Amino acid sequence: MNIQGKVWGHTAPLFNKNNVEIHRLECHAGGFCSEHKHVHKYNMFLVESGKIQIDVWKSEYNLVDTTILGAGDSTIVKPGDFHKFSCSEDAVVYEIYWVDLLVDDIVRRNVGGND
Repeated sequence: MNIQGKVWGHTAPLFNKNNVEIHRLECHAGGFCSEHKHVHKYNMFLVESGKIQIDVWKSEYNLVDTTILGAGDSTIVKPGDFHKFSCSEDAVVYEIYWVDLLVDDIVRRNVGGND
């Protein structure tokens, strides 16, 4: 497993294929990540053990949503929203990222017809 150390603990990528990534995080009590956003990726947090807090700065309005997650809980942060996690106790968390495929991903040069 390719483990990357962080000031708050460490992370390891488990799966990265096409439009999905899965990372396993071990976060130490008191640890927190930077405030950041993903331009295109959704970011799901799924807690295996421990407790974390997810703060989300909503892009549509002036509000910070705070969600507390325990074992078995999850939440999703949409692309464009700044967010951060913090751990009130040691935690194991899975981060699952994905991008939506564009439903309207078609550019027409002409229209169809019937001869």
